Amino acid sequence: MPAMDYRLSDEHESLRKTVEDFAREVVAPQAEASDESGEFPYPVIKQMGEMGLFGLPFPEEYGGMGGDYLALCLAIEELARADSSVAITLEAGVGLGAMPIYRFGTEAQKQEWLPRLCTGEALGAFGLTEPGGGSDAGATRTTARIEGDEWVINGSKAFITNSGTSLTQMVTVTAVTGEAAGGRKEISSIIVPVPRPGFSVSKKYSKVGWHASDTRELAFEDCHVPAENLLGERGRGYANFLSILDEGRIAISALGVGLAQACVDESVKYAKERMAFGKNIGAYQAIQFKIADMQMKTHLARLAYYDACARLMAGQPFKREAAIAKLYSSTIAVDNAREATQIFGGYGFMNEYAVARHWRDSKILEIGEGTSEVQRMLIARDLGL
Repeated sequence: MPAMDYRLSDEHESLRKTVEDFAREVVAPQAEASDESGEFPYPVIKQMGEMGLFGLPFPEEYGGMGGDYLALCLAIEELARADSSVAITLEAGVGLGAMPIYRFGTEAQKQEWLPRLCTGEALGAFGLTEPGGGSDAGATRTTARIEGDEWVINGSKAFITNSGTSLTQMVTVTAVTGEAAGGRKEISSIIVPVPRPGFSVSKKYSKVGWHASDTRELAFEDCHVPAENLLGERGRGYANFLSILDEGRIAISALGVGLAQACVDESVKYAKERMAFGKNIGAYQAIQFKIADMQMKTHLARLAYYDACARLMAGQPFKREAAIAKLYSSTIAVDNAREATQIFGGYGFMNEYAVARHWRDSKILEIGEGTSEVQRMLIARDLGL
């Protein structure tokens, strides 16, 4: 990890600029319509797959681009400046769909799934959260028992991203597979190919934000999958996915930074155009200070996720830094969205303006992949409290 140097390499800057251009020219023009209709943006996702965005952090031998985790985060940040629904589709597809296969899968599982997931030909999902569980993922009630050479899964999952699209070909689920030492639940991870008898998805949730992102509840009723679909070591499913969430928090931080930057960009543009009392409102110190604070917070949040990402890629401990980045980025994304809406006044309350969408999209960042309260808990624990 380069000490005190967060300048992007030429390769990373080239990627960032490429995705920035794509986000401006392709993603942004469809964002309002997709948000209004709630339709999953298949044409955009197809182009992202062709660009190799879903394969950014994976080796070329599995169909990936041979990049790193920072490359993925940069892409997510730029997409979020245009449309958070598109950004979360990439974040979940890579971080929650493909990454568990890459981190914990057998060679056969990697060869089977990663080439399709890296090209965007297929999407994967991650079934951890349950209707009565929320942050208490250890309270898993979904079960999987061995019958012959198959797992039989029963239970349900809630709030699962990318789980019901026509591109979805697999869902990895955590399930209780027995009893561990001390009477604790033995939780394992199992790959469920889609479609599959006994597996069903609900209709899309009606959400406050992320309207074009596919989010559904899953149900398993005597769903049979081969025994070799166990992902990772039996009984390590919960621990393995906690480590996946640690990585994912950095990516969610990048998404929050992208949304926060979009709020700055929109506010600067509007402040230069909107006239009040004979001047554009950007000439007034009250507006200047609001926007200056928004940019300050965005810059600091970006440095926080850069730092966590650098630690991850260097093989250093990063759990606390990931929690800090996720907590701070999500907080300032909500702050910036609120301030941008205030700067726009009545127009900020109209859905035809992007800041209204950013306002609605921002709140989930304080909840998904670990609530703000959970992040504070992780930070405190790391400090020995």
